[in-house]
Amino acid sequence: MPASLDLILSLLVILAAAEVFTNALEHLGERLGISEGVTGSVFAAIATALPETAVPLLAVFAGTADTHLNHEIGIGAILGAPLMLSTLSLSLLAVVSLRTRGARARFRPEPSGLIRDLDFFLLTFALAGATLFVPPALAALRAAIAVVLVVAYFVYVLLTVRASSTLVQNGHGTEAHEPMWLARLGLPESTPVILMQFAAGLGLLIAGAKGFIYGVEQLSGRLGISALLLSLVIVPIATELPEKVNSILWIRKGRDTLAFGNITGAMVFQGSLLTALGILVTPWVPRREVLAAMITALLAAIWLRWHLKHGGIRVRHLLVNGALYAAYLALALHLQGGG
Repeated sequence: MPASLDLILSLLVILAAAEVFTNALEHLGERLGISEGVTGSVFAAIATALPETAVPLLAVFAGTADTHLNHEIGIGAILGAPLMLSTLSLSLLAVVSLRTRGARARFRPEPSGLIRDLDFFLLTFALAGATLFVPPALAALRAAIAVVLVVAYFVYVLLTVRASSTLVQNGHGTEAHEPMWLARLGLPESTPVILMQFAAGLGLLIAGAKGFIYGVEQLSGRLGISALLLSLVIVPIATELPEKVNSILWIRKGRDTLAFGNITGAMVFQGSLLTALGILVTPWVPRREVLAAMITALLAAIWLRWHLKHGGIRVRHLLVNGALYAAYLALALHLQGGG
């Protein structure tokens, strides 16, 4: 099958799966009585992060016989995910909102959860970036930093869940506004059926993302770019599709907390747990492409955090995140061309 057809079919699978998945997740969150922050930043973020989590794990532990190539793919996939989420994924929320809301309109996510997401991402990702400059000979120190990153993520989850009951009381509980898909087929709207639809949607998301990755890899062979750049730029476009599509669906429905939480929660997951993996099992060193990716992602998160503190996030503000991604892409291609 031609690679272009693989891409189209995989994208259609992802679009359909995202509808099934978000529908089930809304009903699950409503059934559990949890806040939109927990549903978006923890449940949705972890579940839809599985495709991009699988890429570095498979590359490092079950890749090719070329260890250097495996490490290139692993590092690129680990850093490419938060780069893509903090820049391109967030800017797509602005693009789909321009016509319906206007460039000056404010997004209305629940602020405390979004602030917590961005603060934890900035803390953990900056620490992971600083570890690039810790010599590999100091293996014990690098391992200790990796442990700190893992612990930080679990503290983040604990704080997010702990804030849930208060947010629900203040009107930020997860609500399902449409009937469950399987219930339309005559099945009861029970917890087991909700979990069945959740699992089916998640499975389709992962299958669609894997198919998309395969199509991208086939096309990329004609471009003649390095495995590191391929993993930093091209692979995340495929693996981040679940987050992009889910968040776009939620933003179109006015569910801003779920839309942002799905992206920023995944940023925390990848900026802590996956970077800990990179520190432990890859040559975690300050290469130019790696530093550029980390600095760009941190700048994008700082930009968002600044506007949260100074009047809120407007649609036009997220277009800057897209511009940061374009700038990184131009720089990465320049570095590639310069050898």
